[in-house]
Amino acid sequence: MVTLDQVEAMIQSELPDAFVKVEDLGGGDHLQAIVVSSAFEGQTLVKQHQMVYKAVKEAMATEAIHALALKTYTPQGWEKVNQAA
Repeated sequence: MVTLDQVEAMIQSELPDAFVKVEDLGGGDHLQAIVVSSAFEGQTLVKQHQMVYKAVKEAMATEAIHALALKTYTPQGWEKVNQAA
């Protein structure tokens, strides 16, 4: 099993400017991550998710992470989400 802090660090190693928040959805291996990065600008949602999955590829291959739900945002997109809330 991998800790939430370790998953955050994996994602930040691939996307150094990212704000990352990882939550356990149950069992320690079903996780959700919110990732905000300027690297997502101009990228499709699929490409954004691929960028994050690249960072956690090894943990997913060993099934330390069984499932990872993603919510990815550019900084401007994140600002809009927070203003609406």
